[in-house]
Amino acid sequence: MFDKKQPTTFTLLNGQKVMSEVTGFTGVITARADHLHGCNRYYVLPPVDKDGKLPEGYWMDEAELNVVEEPKISRKNNDRGGFPSSIK
Repeated sequence: MFDKKQPTTFTLLNGQKVMSEVTGFTGVITARADHLHGCNRYYVLPPVDKDGKLPEGYWMDEAELNVVEEPKISRKNNDRGGFPSSIK
């Protein structure tokens, strides 16, 4: 039976700067995903390179990430924009 009330429990926040203890990769969390048969994963985006180009980010497991710095900004509201939240 499907449990509709099962909460998703993320321990990290979008906007936190994190470092992978496996690879040493450092960046900012820009997205989170919970998987049906796996752990929570986070999309970590590194800073721009010396030429001002944005390098590729990576999905990483929650367990390998350590917080380096708290978020500098936060979401202003919960309106995600676009369809269907734009319909009143």
